Amino acid sequence: MSIRIGILGASRIAESAIVGPAAELGHRLVAVAARERSRAEVFAEKYGVERVVGSYQDVIDDADVDVVYNPLANGLHAPWNLAAIAAGKPVLSEKPFARNKSEAAEVTEAAAAAGVTVLEGFHYYFHPLTQRAFDLAADGTLGEVTRVEVHMAMPAPPESDPRWSYDLAGGALMDLGCYGLHVMRSLGRLSVPGIEGVPAVARARAETRAADVDARCDVEAEFPGGATGLSTNSMLADDYSFEYRIIGTAGDVHVHDFIRPHVDDRLTLRTASGTTVERLGARPTYTYQLEAFAAHVESGAALPFGADDAVANMALVDDAYLAAGLPVR
Repeated sequence: MSIRIGILGASRIAESAIVGPAAELGHRLVAVAARERSRAEVFAEKYGVERVVGSYQDVIDDADVDVVYNPLANGLHAPWNLAAIAAGKPVLSEKPFARNKSEAAEVTEAAAAAGVTVLEGFHYYFHPLTQRAFDLAADGTLGEVTRVEVHMAMPAPPESDPRWSYDLAGGALMDLGCYGLHVMRSLGRLSVPGIEGVPAVARARAETRAADVDARCDVEAEFPGGATGLSTNSMLADDYSFEYRIIGTAGDVHVHDFIRPHVDDRLTLRTASGTTVERLGARPTYTYQLEAFAAHVESGAALPFGADDAVANMALVDDAYLAAGLPVR
């Protein structure tokens, strides 16, 4: 079965996050709108969207749209997710889910009341690369986990980019750090020796470039089982880097590019037996994510996490900002 997708905005991320996966999986892109109609027209022509409509609300209200993809600026995620919920349309929302915990809770409560699915797009989770790393942590291969480190870095976005806007809920922690906190929380849901529960923010430090907007933000976390965590995030790097390590008393696992396995799908495992490198496949994370979301919409297949997970993640983001001496978004 093919699902019919409506797209809010003509964003850069859409090509990899929805256009490519939809083409591979046989789903239709039926409608798109942007702040400027000309941008939507260029987008539709380039990516084969069936029609351009006048507004985001027109996308949501389109009778041919089964599900809504929301890649708007962070500060616009919650309002337009709520609009889709009101129309009874399931939403695949880019991360972070909302600008803060309170807003995430509002969306979650509305979705539950309406019986509408809103999935926060932590696409990395759906790939075999992360599932293999998490299995190695949970099955005792690494011994007792003592440390989880997630390092994310990217070159500076243009000055006009929404990621530099406090009003649009920008910042390195929002754009990048939400991943690191999600990795730690996901491990916390598993029976991982040494972790044994979800993390709490211990300390955070940030460097700002615009008013109250972090260009860098590092967050230290503590798990109930005694393990510690570190999430480093920079929007001022020379190059892109997205990696994590899970370190234990018997070994460690290094995932070299967990959000872009199509670039580097390596997993390096080091134990007393030696070092092994596994390759888990270059199929994009976003394709796995859309496949799971479509299966849920079409047949009710279970998803690995729901909107409640987004509230918990945004709570950690809020805690980290406060620990760094910055206001929540």
